[in-house]
Amino acid sequence: MPAAAANESYIRIDGDVKRGIILLADHARNALPLRYGTLGLDRKQFSRHIAYDIGAEQVTTGLARRLQCPALLTLFSRLLIDPNRGIDDPTLVMRLSDGAVISGNAYIDEAERAYRIAQFHAPYHSAITREIDAALAEGTVPVLFSVHSFTPHWRTLPRPWHVGVLWDEDRRFSDPLIAGFSAMEDLVVGDNEPYSGALEGDTLNVHGTRRGLAHVLIEIRQDLIAHQSGVDEWIDRLARVLEAILNGPELHRAIRAGGRT
Repeated sequence: MPAAAANESYIRIDGDVKRGIILLADHARNALPLRYGTLGLDRKQFSRHIAYDIGAEQVTTGLARRLQCPALLTLFSRLLIDPNRGIDDPTLVMRLSDGAVISGNAYIDEAERAYRIAQFHAPYHSAITREIDAALAEGTVPVLFSVHSFTPHWRTLPRPWHVGVLWDEDRRFSDPLIAGFSAMEDLVVGDNEPYSGALEGDTLNVHGTRRGLAHVLIEIRQDLIAHQSGVDEWIDRLARVLEAILNGPELHRAIRAGGRT
């Protein structure tokens, strides 16, 4: 388990904002600042999905380079604080995750919670806001594309999907993505599976829905991107689907409540 620098929240990959897409990886790494040790967990827990999204960093980084677009990736484990949750969400700081008791989170006080928000959660979200604002200042309405991964099984139940496309109310981006993946006949594609994209206060709700930007969260099954060959394959798959739809004018306009531009 690598250690995160105490003052680091995220890393930015440079790219051309005029490409019209911003990549995000909320759960890119499993690192913790040294002051937190292992939060009371056995170190082997940090190789599991409870600590980060396996393969998401590698896919996001490679895809950003392929598309020559900007990307933002977190540098800390979701066990410290989950950047894909609103600050009033009860799962913002997890105390129990898939059978693992996180004793280092069990009794944190409001001061510690506020510190983690200010030091890790808020800087990442401020960076997303700045990235969107920079694109808009250049005359480009960007789409947001968030990369996650999911476990092949949940408890004892196998998950048949190779990739899931998560959406909330705005389907401008999700529908063509689902169609593009479905055209690859070797894929089982989840439409709001294995999770729903409707989560109030999450990353895409805050930066996509509330700002009227087209957005989507994809979930790739972790066994498919656990090794470099799989990562390379999925970078190619994603790039082909995205390049085919990114020029669609409907994606690059902000839509407010009631369908107003």
